[in-house]
Amino acid sequence: MLAENLKYLRKKKKLSQQELADTLEIPRTTLGDYERGKTEPNIDTLIRFSSFYETNLDRLLTSNLGLQDYEIIKNQNFRVLAISVDQNNNGNIELVDTKAEAGYLESFSDPEYIKDLPKIQFPNIPDGTFRGFEIEGESMLPMEPGSIVVCSYVENLSQIKDDRTYIIVGKNEGLVYKRVIRNEGRRSLILMSDNPLYAPYEINYEDVAEIWQYYAHLSFSDEKKIFDNRVEDRIIDIQKNIEEIKGFIKK
Repeated sequence: MLAENLKYLRKKKKLSQQELADTLEIPRTTLGDYERGKTEPNIDTLIRFSSFYETNLDRLLTSNLGLQDYEIIKNQNFRVLAISVDQNNNGNIELVDTKAEAGYLESFSDPEYIKDLPKIQFPNIPDGTFRGFEIEGESMLPMEPGSIVVCSYVENLSQIKDDRTYIIVGKNEGLVYKRVIRNEGRRSLILMSDNPLYAPYEINYEDVAEIWQYYAHLSFSDEKKIFDNRVEDRIIDIQKNIEEIKGFIKK
């Protein structure tokens, strides 16, 4: 782990190889060889690295220090949250698409799994922890299946605001995108679909693994055209029903 740790720790301090080499009084090319794993530092140099980065030698040599940035939230409400960071130590926006959903439910707290999820960019996003989720099914129409919902992480159940939309990751029921109302008396959340054809249902607090609040979404379809087509289909259905009623009356 030494080469990866040396590279990770230098980037975390936002130092160039030349800046660190000058500080530790070693050639830059030598430092580059250390970070590539081409050569290994002697014990005196290892001690200087250990002192400079304020970490003990055992962790420097045997632990994957890059994983320490993944487990950032741990409280009594939710599980540990794993995230990944870019080269500037800023949190990435991982994308959980339809294909990744099953794996996400099994490996949500595994940093190695989270690290390998696709990353998306979103302009002018505020500080915080964000994740993208692909929406499937028609329970949240007019938001189209296939849209990507970018959400911010909710650290505590008390932060949930009634009648807002959230990604709910249930320990038993999987991942859903719903409008939420808290039922504090029953210690549960009422999950409602924007599509009235789908009935609301409840999930107990203790069955919630993660909650992500809607921030924005990316759509890949012409929503006006889809809406117009739905209206046209509805009008056709109404006309058919009227004709059936007329036929029934004539009989």
